[in-house]
Amino acid sequence: MATPTPVNDMITDSVTQTSVAVLGVAPAQAMGNVYQTAAHSLSVLFENSTLMQQHSAISSQAATNQGVMQLYGTATMASAAATAMIAGSDKPDTMLALLMALAASK
Repeated sequence: MATPTPVNDMITDSVTQTSVAVLGVAPAQAMGNVYQTAAHSLSVLFENSTLMQQHSAISSQAATNQGVMQLYGTATMASAAATAMIAGSDKPDTMLALLMALAASK
């Protein structure tokens, strides 16, 4: 019990007990804050990991798409180059002459 004062002894006891309770609960609250901070940091770590996996998947899809486009584009460019070479030579005239000879022989 507190020392006698002009204030009611019950009020003094309640204030003293509240102060003691706050001091007694402080370590538990501190550890709770530490655990909460650790949990938040871990959740941010997992969120960043998930985000990096998503970005990696998008980059992989884009690289695959670019590779496929180059593969299809290469065949087209090779065909265009071969057509240009044939068109620039005398082979179309020879081919046309052979076609006319074949048609005449029927």
